[in-house]
This record gives sequence, structure tokens and C-alpha cells, in this order.
Amino acid sequence: MPLQNGGWYTRHTPPPTVRVGGFYTPLLPYPPSMFLRALRVLSGELLDSIAFDLPRLPVVQCCASSLTAGRADHRTHGLFYSLSEITMPRPVTLFGGQWADLPFDTFCAKAKAFGYDGVELACWGDHFEIDKALSDDAYVRSRWDILNRHGLSCYAISNHLVGQAVCDLNIDERHKGIVPARIWGDGEPEGVRQRAAQDMKDAARAAARLGVKVVNGFTGSKIWHTLAMFPPVPAEMIEAGYQDFADRWNPIIDEFDQAGVKFALEVHPSEIAYDFYTTQRALAAIGRRPGFGINYDPSHLYWQMLDPVAFVYEFGDRIYHMHVKESARNLDGRAGILASHLPFGDQRRGWDFVSPGRGGVPFERVFRALNAVGYSGPLSVEWEDNGMNRDQGAPEALQMVRRLELTPSNVAFEAAFSSKQ
Repeated sequence: MPLQNGGWYTRHTPPPTVRVGGFYTPLLPYPPSMFLRALRVLSGELLDSIAFDLPRLPVVQCCASSLTAGRADHRTHGLFYSLSEITMPRPVTLFGGQWADLPFDTFCAKAKAFGYDGVELACWGDHFEIDKALSDDAYVRSRWDILNRHGLSCYAISNHLVGQAVCDLNIDERHKGIVPARIWGDGEPEGVRQRAAQDMKDAARAAARLGVKVVNGFTGSKIWHTLAMFPPVPAEMIEAGYQDFADRWNPIIDEFDQAGVKFALEVHPSEIAYDFYTTQRALAAIGRRPGFGINYDPSHLYWQMLDPVAFVYEFGDRIYHMHVKESARNLDGRAGILASHLPFGDQRRGWDFVSPGRGGVPFERVFRALNAVGYSGPLSVEWEDNGMNRDQGAPEALQMVRRLELTPSNVAFEAAFSSKQ
């Protein structure tokens, strides 16, 4: 069911739409509750009526009699509100990757109780199973039934664990512990890589069936083991690593393009891109094609002592999704950022993941930078902290985001100083 102005509707994920008189405009990617909240902030009297014409599709009718040139004239206060001027905060979602030990329904109940607008579905546990999504329409409906019952939205799925196996040189017991048995098979390395690549292609189609436009994940890397550059690494060896990445991922992104879905790599140590220069090189290797972008996670930049704000400005056009994740550095002269082969949670490490708001990531500056580059997608909290209970950390992280998130101003404060009327 197409709508005016480039809007769209799918059976499982109808977008919020506003109707002013007979004029429709889609309001993606915001959930209905957020849209209505934004209108009420402008004026409680702006709403004439609320009707639900389709499942999850709110239609708000505003001052139809005073519609002029696409604007609703709010006579009570003598103000004009253009639809383009109704600025809403980005939805805040909770990533299910660290909650996949819980049944999906239980996870959703918690996310709603914490106050989240939606969830990011992990492709492990029982949260979202790619093979079932492709073979059974009822399975996709069941995901939305659960989401709708809890009043949650979904904007992305994530297939990090399988993606790691696509390019990794050393396929071993680490991969066996994280990929499904159908991907591991007999464990022969190239067979694992090929099955992982096919699963990433399938993820694009499954995302399209679910009605989301982004799949987040990892790529793996044939050259991560050369990080120390010793024994001396020939330049040709590094070049071959980026070529291997391009050879394996271009066919995957072809499938994403056909499905109308984008892949967002989480720039992260152990991947083909883990800092500024490797991200530049990875994008160049794949021809900067639009189907391949970034799941921006500032925590991985911060612990490497990189500037997460500068990264937003450098790669803003490629940020398709964002993780609100936190890290802290503990560089006490004994341990460095390579972490000394110590497990997460060990106090001797030079850095660790902590609950968002309890580390060093400058989130307010990050959010301002995301505004500046025009990112309007979700802020997805990825909670990791081995020293803190997640039921305490997840709602606290949400409160931090709500406190620091800023909606862009459409008025320059200095304009009020002008003597011109």
C-alpha cells in the first residue's frame, strides 16, 4: 500500500503516518508513541482525533479546516506548525545480543518495562532465526505479534556471530562456540566460510521479510593476526586481505541490494575495519557501494584511544545504525589497550566494557555529531558490563540517553537579536 511523498507500507511493519485533512506523510523511523508525544509537546490542542486505520498505523488528523500549503494553522496560539518542523527524538532500542539467553517474549517484556521504544533483534537464541524467517510466514508474524503485544518497534537485525566466520583466516573452536551447528558443519574452514557467507545473504532476505532495512554485523578478517606487523608483513599480504574481503563480501552485498536492505559493519578490532584508516581502506576495497555501511559503536574507538566524535564527521554518510555502548580505560602503567590476554571483567585489564554512562565515551558530543551529519536512525543500547547487573544497567543506560539526546534546533538563538521584524 504505497503512500504519498515516497512513503511505504508492508504487511508486517506499517509506518507511522500523519494525515492533515487529506494529506498523508510517513513519519519513519519513529514509533507511534514517540510521534504522538512529539505532537503533544508542541501543543495538546493540535490533535483533533486519533484513529488506527491499520495494525500499528496511527493516523492523526490535525486542524483540517485550516490546512494551508501543507501547514496546519494552530489558531489558538497563532502559530503555524509545518510537518517538516515537527522534530522528534530518535527512538531508543535495546539490542538483544546480551539477552539472548532469555526467551524473546521475556526479553521484550523487560525492554518495555525499562521504557525502551523498541528492540534490535539478535540472530541467535530464539530472538530471530533466519532459516525459520525464510521458510515460514507464521514465524515472521510471531515476531511482530510479540513486539506489538509489548508496544515495541524494530529497525534492525544483527548477525554478528556468523558474519565473523566469513573472512577469518583461522576458523577454530572459537567459531564453533558461537555459530549455529548448521554453519559449523564438519568444521572444515572453507566450508564454514562459505556457509557463513550464504547465511549473511539469507539474513538480507529475512530482514526484508521482517520489514527492516538494516542488518548489523561483523565481517571477519584474513589479516587481523598481522596486527603487530611482526614477523615483518609484506604489503602484498595486507592488500590480499582487503581483496579477500572484497571477493567474499561483494556477492553478499549484491543480495542485500536485491533485497533493498543495507549491511552495517560494526567497526571493531578483529574485523577488516577497526579504526579510521582501516575503515577508509575497507570502504575503498568494496568500491564504496551504498549497500555497505557502518554500525557506529563509539566504545571500540574510545578504548583504542581514538576520537569517536571525529569518526562521526568523517564517516557520517555511511552510518546506517548506532550502538550506545561504553568502555573505560584503566591505563595504570601495568596493562595497555591490548588487554594482556585477560578476560572481560578482570580488574587488571587496561580497558573494559562498562554500562553506558559509566565510562569515558563523550555521548553528548556523539549525539550532537550524529545530529550534524543527519543521522535519524535508532540509538540502540548494547549493554555489556561484567561488574553490574543488566537489569540495573539497561534502564540506567536508557535514562542516560534520554538525558543527553538532543533534538536539533530549527532556530538559531542569535536570530532573536535581530532588529528586523
